[in-house]
Amino acid sequence: MKIAVTYENGEIFQHFGHTEKFKVYDVQDEKIVSAEVIDTNGKGHGALAGVLKDLNVDTLICGGIGGGAQAALAEAGIKLYGGVSGDADTAVNDLIKGRLGFNPDVRCNHHGEQHHHEGGCGNHSCGEHSCH
Repeated sequence: MKIAVTYENGEIFQHFGHTEKFKVYDVQDEKIVSAEVIDTNGKGHGALAGVLKDLNVDTLICGGIGGGAQAALAEAGIKLYGGVSGDADTAVNDLIKGRLGFNPDVRCNHHGEQHHHEGGCGNHSCGEHSCH
């Protein structure tokens, strides 16, 4: 299994389409055997599904994510665990152990509203935006 996490400073980056890095974990026998941080080279939104597919990733953990990106991931055969926040390594270990808390209906639909905030969607109440 190959798991990618949207990544910034050890944490799960909260806006899939703007992530600059993924941390990619190779998992065998329910254990992380290797991990590396991969730069997205300025690619964003739908192109990121292609980046993950090229890396042979089969699972993604992220915060907020829009419908178009979700469709691109589904088309690439990548299973999505969205609406997750906190430490990236902890989230991967929780997924491996079957106890990751995630939102199967995650949507980040506030594109174009011109609101910018530090750290992506994670540092404000996204209830009205359905970001998590």
